[in-house]
Amino acid sequence: MRVASVFGASLAISAASWAIIGPPAPAVQLADGTVYFVQPPRLVEATTTQKDTYVWGATYYFTLSVPENAGEPLQQVTFNQAEGTDRVRFELEDTRSFEGTRWDKGTKLALGPVAKDPQTESISVRFDPPIPPGKTVTIGLRPYQNPRYSGIYLFGVTAFPAGEKAHAQFLGYGRLHFYSSSDGGF
Repeated sequence: MRVASVFGASLAISAASWAIIGPPAPAVQLADGTVYFVQPPRLVEATTTQKDTYVWGATYYFTLSVPENAGEPLQQVTFNQAEGTDRVRFELEDTRSFEGTRWDKGTKLALGPVAKDPQTESISVRFDPPIPPGKTVTIGLRPYQNPRYSGIYLFGVTAFPAGEKAHAQFLGYGRLHFYSSSDGGF
């Protein structure tokens, strides 16, 4: 009798926590095979190691959080310069990624192809394997050099779930501000 009441209490607690937390998020896939995030990743921050114009050796870090209830792993991220006086060119072979943030680097992540679309000039970074839900990841893009002209530069960030027919989810703009020596500093 005692075992039955303990088992019944455990079952009731389990059911109650399921109701509060909810079941794991299922993937969203349409009849045509298009895969969506249940809850899309979030662009946490965009930073640069060098804020001066026309300098070499900078890295632009973009940190994304893939929520527990994303429903699908993160397969690919694209970056598209949306604003800025000068067009920034990147050294694609120097792209890097790791778990965590720029300030708290974790395990290095394997990347598949990093490519530039010649028509849209967007940069695509593919994870191999995809990033599972519940992770924070940072992608480091290396420009040949910072822009020649000071000002605000915006980079649109778009995430794609794993799957052959993945629906793109725009996450927002990473904002970087560059200063020339004539601007008087920071």
